Amino acid sequence: MSSYSIKDLEQLSGIKAHTLRIWEQRYNIIAPKRTDTNIRTYDDQDLKLVLNISLLKDHGYKISEISKMSQEDMSQEILKIAAKPFSYLDQIQALTLSMIDLDEEHFEKTVNASVVRYGFENTMINIIYPFLSRIGLLWVTGSIGSAQEHFVSNLIRQKLIAAINDQADKPTTTSKTFVLFLPEGEFHEITLLFANYLIRARSNKVIYLGQNLPFDDLVFIYQTKRPDYIFTAFTSIPANHEVQPFVDRMAKSLPGSQLLLTGYQIVGQDITVPENARIINQITDLLRIIGN
Repeated sequence: MSSYSIKDLEQLSGIKAHTLRIWEQRYNIIAPKRTDTNIRTYDDQDLKLVLNISLLKDHGYKISEISKMSQEDMSQEILKIAAKPFSYLDQIQALTLSMIDLDEEHFEKTVNASVVRYGFENTMINIIYPFLSRIGLLWVTGSIGSAQEHFVSNLIRQKLIAAINDQADKPTTTSKTFVLFLPEGEFHEITLLFANYLIRARSNKVIYLGQNLPFDDLVFIYQTKRPDYIFTAFTSIPANHEVQPFVDRMAKSLPGSQLLLTGYQIVGQDITVPENARIINQITDLLRIIGN
């Protein structure tokens, strides 16, 4: 069973830590455990309760009403909400609950319903990516276990590969060539796979090199194919102090390509961007480059 801090609950549910403390004191609706040093800790059941409360609040229920509900009453009200068309936030909360319970069936139903309603691309941009941002931050800080992160990542990865396989190659005379790779030691592939899907869907050519690519192999592909763009994502590799030297090395070794850089180690960091590089802060930045 996982252990969460009050800040973890805030990030996962969107409910401020101050509000959670008030609920605890005023309504006795949450009963956290405490460490020997009197720090609040929460388990999976507490997190599920807070997520359900958040969902009820977002649908007009008052906390004073929710505090009087039994677990069965709350479950019945959640089922009524679930029968209605979901909003983006509802879908994100549903995926979070699926992650906690390692519930593949619920995860699949939630994603499939979203794809039917919004389309695959909008589901990825407006639901999966915000969900992964929550989970990724918690995973990096050690607040959730690797089993939960691997569970959702592999399910999303399967969805992406299926969607990529459905894209027929249809390059045109104006198509650009993109090389996609992750640096050696980097295995967080979802951003790379989604970029692959988006680029192919807009009739461009992709040379997909995947995870854990040695730098010399990247240089060989560059010299052989001379791509227009090289896209990569730094999530956990290289280490913070090694990011700038790695970016500079790329810029020097791959001068004829435009470098597109994204990931936790790049976005919002104090990186000096070489002339032939560009930071992709959001997926919309990539869409502007490849064409909407």
